[in-house]
Amino acid sequence: MRNLLIFITKYNAFFLFLIFEIASFIIYIKYNSFQKASFINSTAEVTGNLYARTDELKGYLSLRDVNDNLVRENARLRNQLKTSLYLDTAGKKRVIDTNYKQQYEYIAAKVINNSVNKRNNYITIDRGSNNGIAKGMGVITDAGVVGKVVFVGPHMAIVQSLLHKDTRFSAMLAAHKEIGYLEWGEDVDPHKGLLIDVSNNARPKIGEQVVTSDLSLFPAGIPLGKVSKLNAKGGGFFLNMEVALAVDFSKLQYVYVIVNRFAQEQAGLEAQEKKDE
Repeated sequence: MRNLLIFITKYNAFFLFLIFEIASFIIYIKYNSFQKASFINSTAEVTGNLYARTDELKGYLSLRDVNDNLVRENARLRNQLKTSLYLDTAGKKRVIDTNYKQQYEYIAAKVINNSVNKRNNYITIDRGSNNGIAKGMGVITDAGVVGKVVFVGPHMAIVQSLLHKDTRFSAMLAAHKEIGYLEWGEDVDPHKGLLIDVSNNARPKIGEQVVTSDLSLFPAGIPLGKVSKLNAKGGGFFLNMEVALAVDFSKLQYVYVIVNRFAQEQAGLEAQEKKDE
C-alpha cells in the first residue's frame, strides 16, 4: 500500500492530467450533438465488428459439432433412400404400403487415421462393434466407395481402402450396364483405378460413370469413378480401362458404414451352396 501511495505521489501530475483530459472529452461529447452522434456511430461500428469477429470465432470452434450433426443427419436420410430398400412383391396383394422393406442402413463414422501412399492402405474409424459395425461391411462417402471393414474392435474398426492391392468390387458402366470389376492399378496412383473384365460388347466412352453393381456388397449405383482411358493393358478377351476414382482419399474426414441386413443370410446360403458342389 505504501509503495502505491509513493507511486501516485510521484506521478500525481500525470494522473491529474489524465483525469482532466477524460472529463473534458466526456463534456465535449455530451454537450455537442454532432460529436455525440459521431462518437456513438463509431462506437457502434467498433462494437459491431468485435461482435462479428467473436461470432466467427465461435462458429469456427463449433465446426466439428456442426459437421458431426450433418453427418448423422445424412446417415438418417440415406436410410430412407429407395436404394436402401428392397421390393417385397410377395406382400403386394396384402399390404401395399409395406412393399418396400429396409435392406441397408448407414452408420456415420469419423476417420481418425488414413494412408494413401502405400501399396496396401487402411483407414481407421471411430466406430466399432458397440455401434453395430461388423467385418465385411462396405464403407462409402458422399462422393463414392471407400472400402470395406476388415477388423473390428468394440470402439474402432479398420477399413481396407479401395487403395489396396487385394481390394476388388463388382462394378458396371452406368450407361451400358456392362459388369466388370474395379481394382486399384499397379502404378499406385491414389486417383486412378482399373475397371477389368468388361464384355467386349460394351462401347464405353471417356467420362462415362462407373458405379457399383447389384453383385457388390454395396447398393447398386454408388459412384466409383469415371472412365479416363480406354483399352488399358492386359485386357485379353475382355475390356480393361482406367478409371478416375470418385473419392479423394487424401481428404477423408467422415464416412458411412453400410449395414446390409441380408448379408449374413446370403453368406450362409452361398457357403451351403459351395458345400454341395
